[in-house]
Amino acid sequence: MKHFFAALLLPVSAIAADPLLDLTVVTSAMKKAVGFYSSKLAVHGGYASSWKKDLSAGKSEHEESKTITSIQPPGTTSVGLTMLKAYQATGDETCLKAARAAAHSLVECQLASGGWSSDFNFDPEKAKKHYLRSDLDRGEREIGKRRNDSTLDDNKTQSALLFLLEISHDPACADDAGIKSCTKFALEALLAAQAPNGGWPQQFSGPADATAPVVKASYPAEWSRTWPNIKYTGFYTLNDGNLQQVAKVLERAYELDHDERCLAAFKKLGDFFILAQMPEPQPVWAQQYDREMHPVWARKFEPASVTGYESIGAMETLHTLWVLTGDEKYLAPIPSALAWFERSKLPDGKHARFYELQSNKPLYFIAEKYELTYDDSNIPTHYSFTEDQQDNLDDFNKWRALSREEIQRKRAGPTTEKEWTSKAKGVVGKVTKALKAQQAEGYWLNGDEIDTGEFCKAVNAMVYYIDAAKKGGEEFAKQLK
Repeated sequence: MKHFFAALLLPVSAIAADPLLDLTVVTSAMKKAVGFYSSKLAVHGGYASSWKKDLSAGKSEHEESKTITSIQPPGTTSVGLTMLKAYQATGDETCLKAARAAAHSLVECQLASGGWSSDFNFDPEKAKKHYLRSDLDRGEREIGKRRNDSTLDDNKTQSALLFLLEISHDPACADDAGIKSCTKFALEALLAAQAPNGGWPQQFSGPADATAPVVKASYPAEWSRTWPNIKYTGFYTLNDGNLQQVAKVLERAYELDHDERCLAAFKKLGDFFILAQMPEPQPVWAQQYDREMHPVWARKFEPASVTGYESIGAMETLHTLWVLTGDEKYLAPIPSALAWFERSKLPDGKHARFYELQSNKPLYFIAEKYELTYDDSNIPTHYSFTEDQQDNLDDFNKWRALSREEIQRKRAGPTTEKEWTSKAKGVVGKVTKALKAQQAEGYWLNGDEIDTGEFCKAVNAMVYYIDAAKKGGEEFAKQLK
């Protein structure tokens, strides 16, 4: 095979004719990226979401600072997990050191409530605004005005826990008491925050209220058509895939530790999704529910309604539970929900983001005024008020058509050198694109900023290629020649 960089000078058709890439080239590019991130961008081992090219400041969703780190993906949690995978694929100690440093960044900023906030600024004065687990360990019991709300919004605490679970179970970190203690504390807090009905709020600062009722979702007798502007972080929240991401944590924790509490919590979450399915004529799910399991408002552009996006996530989670347990009760809500999707299509085949309770009329907002309307001619542009769900529905139905045994085999991954080589071929295009876009220093740009999302996308493709190529063994070597 021609050297990769020489191949870059050839026409695309010539590159496509010889798809496999030299592992040394891919591995070198991956190590350069990890080296740049860990030596130039890390703050206490953690990472912002993006940086100015001159490295004068990092950015998170809410702040710009030289000392900011982001918990929300693609920040510290996703970078750390990517670096861990890079180590596991190559055995490179630089990758392991960087991954451990990212994990210890999470240890440092873990809240006393067990989880994490959106981001954390390691400037000493700003760090004091949080009530940390380290404060709790020192015996501090007075919270004062410090922040202590662990958030499940946008996969923050969940992504931190998934990364920590993976690194704490890697043999190279078997003696890392700090990481193990942090992981255990976070998982215990998450389990304790599960409500009696099986759901979780968007944020939690302690155990769930044991007196909260366990009732089936229902339509409220009346609901406000104007934004009530009330605190919504205590509502049971499906929005942004919150509970679907919790399910992934519980499933992975059970796989790694065989902790029956995690399996029980996962099943209880499935029971919540069954409870949360609305009755006819809209047998799907809402973004968020109050204590009485009525759909409720969150932000000014998120009304009490039923929603397609969250409903697909609910069905996927229930289906995963069926695959795991074989219990048919988790499949029971799905047919009526799919029928709702079919009859609720807009004229163009898409679905509205929100449907009015009971009438099932598509709901929109008037731009700038944020007044509810049935008219989509003048809507805000920052939020998707219509969605093409057909690909998601088609993918879901493909999985539904398979038996549990077939799904379990697919989830187990390839078993032969030929299959692994085919997997390596499948990501050649992504790796080639990443190699071309990588800057000389080792990073990737999004516009004019160094971007963590681009790093994770590129390095994960490289890691997958390297791992698949190695497992492809002689078959890969034969096709590489």
